[in-house]
Amino acid sequence: MGKNKLQKFADMAAYPHVFEYPYSVAENVPFEMKGKWHEIFFKNNNPIVLELGCGRGEYTVGLGRMFPDKNFIAVDIKGARMWSGATESISEGLTNVAFLRTNIEIIERFFAEGEVSEIWLTFSDPQMKKATKRLTSTYFMNRYRQFLKPDGIIHVKTDSNFMFTYTRYMIEENKLPVLFITEDLYHSNLVDDILGIKTYYEQQWLDRGLSIKYIKFALPQDGVLKEPDVEIELDSYRSYNRSKRSGLQSSK
Repeated sequence: MGKNKLQKFADMAAYPHVFEYPYSVAENVPFEMKGKWHEIFFKNNNPIVLELGCGRGEYTVGLGRMFPDKNFIAVDIKGARMWSGATESISEGLTNVAFLRTNIEIIERFFAEGEVSEIWLTFSDPQMKKATKRLTSTYFMNRYRQFLKPDGIIHVKTDSNFMFTYTRYMIEENKLPVLFITEDLYHSNLVDDILGIKTYYEQQWLDRGLSIKYIKFALPQDGVLKEPDVEIELDSYRSYNRSKRSGLQSSK
């Protein structure tokens, strides 16, 4: 039988590479490593890469194995799921991997200007009802700008046509540099070992016959970001799509 949530939290408390700062804590306690991740934790000057909404942390652990010359931090608020990747990484002795349990809505509190080089958004909730909750919205892009290096890179992998379409419109509206885009990753001409890392959820979507979409783009520091004003067809296969059940067929 697997460990229960309380036991997992107790285990993670003993992990030196797991930092727990949910909103209630972060509001009152300054994060001592902001601007000092290289110095205090990683003890090197290698680029820092974030995975936001990491779930079980499979992607971060996979990247950590593949790129010992980069540092990876997985971020999620659900610690019980994160426990899996944290346990795996410590058992493998991956010194370039860390986990941060916090709300992504306050992600800028944990990193200083120019401290992060890349962001991965892997199978994020498309948040079809509210744009400001989408991790590729301008609401979040403005937060990412506070700690990404100039022209820092953002990777988006998703099964959701809604998320993919919205992100593409957001990029076009703001004329952000697109480095690669495909609606069917595994039938594209992109040969990249990174993209071969498959999360638990990704494999579920693939098994259901869904195509995986991928966008890689840069986020410049200058310019005012604007939300796209478009109607986008909702994903019909997601069980939590309350807007769909209420009769709505599209959303902004």
